[in-house]
Amino acid sequence: MGKVSTYLSFVRFGHSVFALPFALTGALLAWRDHPFSWPQVAWIVVCMVGARSAAMGFNRLVDARHDALNPRTSMRELPSGAMTSREAAAFVLASSAIFVYGASRLSTLCFVLAPVALAIVFWYSLAKRYTPYTQLFLGLAMAVAPVGGWLAAGGGTGVEPWLLGLAIGLWVGGFDILYACQDLDFDRGHGLLSIPTRFGVSRSIRLSRIMHVAAVAAMAALWRVADLPSLYVVGVAIVAVLLTYEQSLVSDDDLSQVKRAFDLNGYVGIVYFVVTALSLYFQ
Repeated sequence: MGKVSTYLSFVRFGHSVFALPFALTGALLAWRDHPFSWPQVAWIVVCMVGARSAAMGFNRLVDARHDALNPRTSMRELPSGAMTSREAAAFVLASSAIFVYGASRLSTLCFVLAPVALAIVFWYSLAKRYTPYTQLFLGLAMAVAPVGGWLAAGGGTGVEPWLLGLAIGLWVGGFDILYACQDLDFDRGHGLLSIPTRFGVSRSIRLSRIMHVAAVAAMAALWRVADLPSLYVVGVAIVAVLLTYEQSLVSDDDLSQVKRAFDLNGYVGIVYFVVTALSLYFQ
């Protein structure tokens, strides 16, 4: 059990709640016009967990040297010696294989697009070496989730998954900007790029807030486009309150509550999915 705990901690398994609800929401929207299937649900979950585990494992693997130098991350599994690089690489390969196989069980299109999805989520881990807009690439990687869910459920052409993808991309990119503010001095000292290293903490926080407002606006736009009942708006309002509270915990001169703000994001995805599911059920 000790090794299992190490692997779960290695990829922060509990943080799967960030993207999974949005993938399932994308599938729910598609199922309005296509037959619902429990096996599809199971394979979507397998794909999401596999892809996220592969992405997080790859991130930890390529960042191991920097993590060892950063006091905030020096006790992670690779720098602390709880896991070897060979074990981490094997885990990434296994998770990637699980994701690709799961995609093949959903549809031919999902299988063909699976390597593209992996390339997108892996690129985020390398982006900080080449561009300051790293956090936007994380948003892009997470935006794949609802589009993937839509395609997995048999959805065709439609604006819905793209609006949902825009919402999650802005939401995730916004909170990752706050998270990156913690490492501003370390990143600048070691030549790593991010939005905070490019624009500073004050302007980065303002950008994060603008992105979260835009994320809520995209969710609200989906209400009209998808012709959802008024209950859906209640969910969007709750998400807006949660994001407002999250932003209130962080300021230019006090980043001590960033971890607390980060953890609030788990509730955002769950609340949004539950209320959207109820809206579609009652509709």
